[in-house]
Amino acid sequence: MKIKNIICVTIILLSYSTGYAQFKLSAELRPRSEYSHGLKTPATDDTKGSFITSQRTRLNLDFKNEDFAIGIVMQDVRNWGAEQQLTDNANRDLWLHEAWAEWFIDPQFSLKAGRQQLVYDDHRMLGSVGWAQQGRSHDVAVFKYSGLFNAHLGLAYNNSSLNSNIYRGPDAYKAMQYLWVNRIGDSYAASFLLMNLARPYWVDAEQLDQETTQTTTIGTHLKTSLGEVQLAGNFYYQFGKNPAINETDISAFNVSVDATTALNDIFNVGGGYELLSGTDQEGADKNNSFNPFFGTNHKFNGLMDYFFVKNHINNVGLHDIYLKADAKPGKVKFNAALHFFSAHGDMVSGNQGLGTELDIFCGYSHKGRVQLDFGYSHMFAGDGLYEVKGVENNDAANNWAWVMLTFKPTLFETKKD
Repeated sequence: MKIKNIICVTIILLSYSTGYAQFKLSAELRPRSEYSHGLKTPATDDTKGSFITSQRTRLNLDFKNEDFAIGIVMQDVRNWGAEQQLTDNANRDLWLHEAWAEWFIDPQFSLKAGRQQLVYDDHRMLGSVGWAQQGRSHDVAVFKYSGLFNAHLGLAYNNSSLNSNIYRGPDAYKAMQYLWVNRIGDSYAASFLLMNLARPYWVDAEQLDQETTQTTTIGTHLKTSLGEVQLAGNFYYQFGKNPAINETDISAFNVSVDATTALNDIFNVGGGYELLSGTDQEGADKNNSFNPFFGTNHKFNGLMDYFFVKNHINNVGLHDIYLKADAKPGKVKFNAALHFFSAHGDMVSGNQGLGTELDIFCGYSHKGRVQLDFGYSHMFAGDGLYEVKGVENNDAANNWAWVMLTFKPTLFETKKD
């Protein structure tokens, strides 16, 4: 998208601000440098550490009046050095991460349509994937109700061309329907999610005929407190068919519980357990592997992304027992987590242990305008992890370190009543 088009959009939005209207132009610039040696999969004796810097740049345009709202997020994501210095931008790296409009039909009902992030509850099934520089957004229409409870009905249908019903796109579904219902009480919050995906597969080797199978996830997210302890939990059940494995029947589930308590104004401690069901390596007649699909999976099961970040799908699943602690003295925040991983589905070798991961994080906020974060993680791989990842057992260290700067300035803002 050329800069003159950006200017035109800005002028059009500003022209609406003669009555009650809000307009905001903001930006985000986020470079991140990472050293990795055994990230996502165990290192071997021959693996050499790598160092890379990636950067996300966003320009955000938000407009709102009493009748509708518009949101546009233009984004560029690149690795330093991936494009020549004298560039003609042949890769067309700038694209629309979000472009949506929301019509406020009345005080309780609205319709939001276009490319948008879908973020619900703790991000387990539908999340923004904000850690990834590119993030995740969907092309979807969402009908919203807000009253005694909140309800969202989302409908998406993907196609590749006007005159064909075949979908050749890269995403995991051709069609999606979901219903999210949420109720917030005095001492609790409860959500219900029903999500159905029509996932495509090719009927013929020539890829001229396409069918879809249905995969449905149903479940709940709960939050409450028990004295000074904050509790949260999930339960989801998944059924239907998996097009990736000869339309195998799916019967899978996810259950989790998380507890946190404050020791004082600075320190918090907690722990929890999550189970994502898996399929036995031999003898299974169904696919029992739970798929968290569009969740912010980097948030769960260790920061080194060994599980469910474009990997470990249709596999032996996961038990994750973890302990965590954080401290926030002033503008600096520290946290640490220790995860104990094992397989849920039976391993042929009997080596159910997948490993132990330590994650350490530190963040500093400068006047709320600049954020400096860094972290270190170490995976102590178990024998089962080498088997699952297809890596020969060895003594190489698996570690990852990163540092990230985030700038989020407001470039222009206006509000008229």
